[in-house]
Amino acid sequence: MVGFEPVFDRNSKVLILGSFPSVISRKVEFYYGNKQNKFWKLINQYFNQTLNTIQEKKEFLINHQIAIWDIVKSCDIDGSLDSNLKNIEFVQLERILPPNTKICCIYCNGKKSYELTTKYLKLKDIKIPVFYLPSTSPANVNFKLEEWEEFFKKIEKIQ
Repeated sequence: MVGFEPVFDRNSKVLILGSFPSVISRKVEFYYGNKQNKFWKLINQYFNQTLNTIQEKKEFLINHQIAIWDIVKSCDIDGSLDSNLKNIEFVQLERILPPNTKICCIYCNGKKSYELTTKYLKLKDIKIPVFYLPSTSPANVNFKLEEWEEFFKKIEKIQ
C-alpha cells in the first residue's frame, strides 16, 4: 500500500509527520480523514477556522508554512493500527527539507512516527530537531490537548 504525497511549498517551516494513512484517510484520499481523528478539529479550534474541504486544508497549511507528510511511503498493513505496519519503505524526507524548504523542525504525530522518523534521520545523518506529539488518532485514549496547544503556540512564533 502507498501513502500520500506531501503538502508543502518552498516556504514551509514546520513539518508534521504522521506514520501512515488510516483506512478512512486512504478512502477519502487525504491526511487525517477519519472524522474521529482530532487533527483537523484541533486546527479548526486553535486557529478559529472551519476547514472542511481538502483544498481548504491544503491552503491553510501552505499559508501557515506547515508541511504534512507521513514517514512511511509504502508498507503492508491490515487495518489502521501502527502496530500492523510491515515491510516499511521510508519516504525520501530530504525532498522537503532544506535547501528545498525552510523547515527547521519536525513534529511527529504519535509514537510510531517519532520512532521511525528518528531512525530515518539517524540513518541519513540529518540534523533537524524532532519532537514528539501525542497521536491525534481516535485509538489514543491518553491524548493530552495541552501538548498540542503548546505546539501551536511554538509554530505561531516560527511563522
